[in-house]
Amino acid sequence: MKNNAILILTFIVAVFGIRCSQDSNSGGFTVSGELKNAGNMQVYLDQIGVNPNSANLVKGKADADGSGEFKLNLPEKLSEGLYRLRIGEQKVNLVLDGSENHVKVSGDLGNLNRFEYEVDGSKSSVVYRNVMQQLIARKMSAEDVRNFVDTTANPFTAVLVAVQAIGGNPALIDVHQKSEKRLADTYPTSSYVADYREFLASVQKAAINPGGNNYQFIDEASRQPAPEIKLPSPAGKEYALSDLKGKVVLLDFWASWCRPCRMENPNVVRIYNKYKDQGFTVYSVSLDGIDSRQMAMYQNDSAKIREALEQQKQRWKEAIQQDGLVWNYHVSDLKKWECAPAREYGVNSIPRTFMIDKEGKIAAVNLRGAEQIEETLQKLL
Repeated sequence: MKNNAILILTFIVAVFGIRCSQDSNSGGFTVSGELKNAGNMQVYLDQIGVNPNSANLVKGKADADGSGEFKLNLPEKLSEGLYRLRIGEQKVNLVLDGSENHVKVSGDLGNLNRFEYEVDGSKSSVVYRNVMQQLIARKMSAEDVRNFVDTTANPFTAVLVAVQAIGGNPALIDVHQKSEKRLADTYPTSSYVADYREFLASVQKAAINPGGNNYQFIDEASRQPAPEIKLPSPAGKEYALSDLKGKVVLLDFWASWCRPCRMENPNVVRIYNKYKDQGFTVYSVSLDGIDSRQMAMYQNDSAKIREALEQQKQRWKEAIQQDGLVWNYHVSDLKKWECAPAREYGVNSIPRTFMIDKEGKIAAVNLRGAEQIEETLQKLL
């Protein structure tokens, strides 16, 4: 490790009650790594919450050479909880039980968000990574997630998997309830319990509140025309939403990296196969790609940007194939959250769906689950 390439910064963090002394001692905590293609980049260790809360604990810099080595030191052990290594737009989530002294992460920077990395020194973090790999590979169902939450050794692992795999889906609220109970029973004084209960309350509210991000069916007299979308497919062919007028269309905003989207895809496939010959189809808008912040990370190097976009396109294509999304209408401008149609439709979380009637007007929003999609579809066909 090249010492002159390491910057160590520590400060007091109170968000989750962790106190980091300024005086180094033998009972401290170290996280290190070797990340290919991360040379000379800033590396951050954050503590994260169930809700989108985070607090930076320490930051450093990866070596400028090809190894991308880094080492971050804290003078005290970290308590049990959820943490995150952050390098540019890539991240590695860590689940700690409070006994760890040294955790090491290695891999290629571009593959971290796909959970393709090695982690040593934290058994719970390995379990978490393995589960997320299975979810991405479509090898776990909602029932598998439910069983995992019941049986995994570390309740914090159950919490993180439940939040990332299930998200705010009210239909699977029981998974969060089981996960929250395990956490509260094991760590009754942890600030994560209150954090998780706040998240759970928002899911429960969505389940009973017809507003917000929950399902809404719009009376025919109140329907508005669906804004036009015309974007290229992975093969470069442009598809316009307006070309599908005369059919009932499920407009689906999703992404290959969105685990709740991937878990919802089998429902969409099932309905498509059942009704595709009755005037129904799906128009899928992917939020894969890179945004302006990521482009800035590549310092506007056109070659690197092209390579990154091609990688994102490939992941999008692989997800289409893996999930069996056999309809033709897959489009994207590969701008991630800066996707122009997503902004026009007010999409700030995914999966987000709109059912469009035969006249090209929005008839329902926020459809989830095969039963809800089918009931709406039958009203419109």
